[in-house]
Amino acid sequence: MKTQSYAPAGAQDERLREMLPMVRRIAGQMAAQLPSSVDVADLEQAGMIGLWDALERGQEQSPAQFATYAAVRIRGAIYDELRRMDWLPRRSRAKERGIQKAIETLTQRLGRPPKEEEISAELGLGLEAYREALAECSLYLVSLEDLAAAEGEDFLDRHVSGTQPLPEQILASEELARDLEQAIAELPERERLVLALYYQEDLQLKEVGAVLGVTESRVSQLMKQAVLRLRARLASHGAAAVPAAGH
Repeated sequence: MKTQSYAPAGAQDERLREMLPMVRRIAGQMAAQLPSSVDVADLEQAGMIGLWDALERGQEQSPAQFATYAAVRIRGAIYDELRRMDWLPRRSRAKERGIQKAIETLTQRLGRPPKEEEISAELGLGLEAYREALAECSLYLVSLEDLAAAEGEDFLDRHVSGTQPLPEQILASEELARDLEQAIAELPERERLVLALYYQEDLQLKEVGAVLGVTESRVSQLMKQAVLRLRARLASHGAAAVPAAGH
């Protein structure tokens, strides 16, 4: 029989209490970017699933390591719930795939991240129409660690199983981390800053907009474009996903 080491119940309960505000903050942050029909309470419940999973699998981590790991799990669980809810219209998903394909094609052709005007021209759209399309399909609610995932995979299905690597191995996937770091470094400066403020500084879109001096909707567009650039960059260079049981 396989043996497992568990942290004392008291310590686990204390971590749970400490992390509850993180669940609410992440759920609220994500809900603020979604239609009003999406109930933040549903997102919080999904986030709790991610937190419980993190508590079970991250017991040996230091507080700092665990906070990072828990945030990944919480966001991943909420993102999976949103996909199960299928709230994004099929038309919007098709637009998202089209934009990503255009970015991937241009990245390969030009050998650099394409400009907005180049992407819109590749799609046969005017610049404003392209930006409207970005706003329509702004499903960027995904942890950066999860960008190399295959379409249709669930975060928890990929990262939770009896044969999975340890949490620290998942987070420290050297190949993905190296590819992702390089891809982020190649982003336009403004998009790098948007990602840093949102993912690292944990700012709301409105707060990011205040820093950049742009509207919240423009931040949303930049976020979506940055994530699609990263996906296209990882795909075009054959970046491997985090190891799965068996991105």
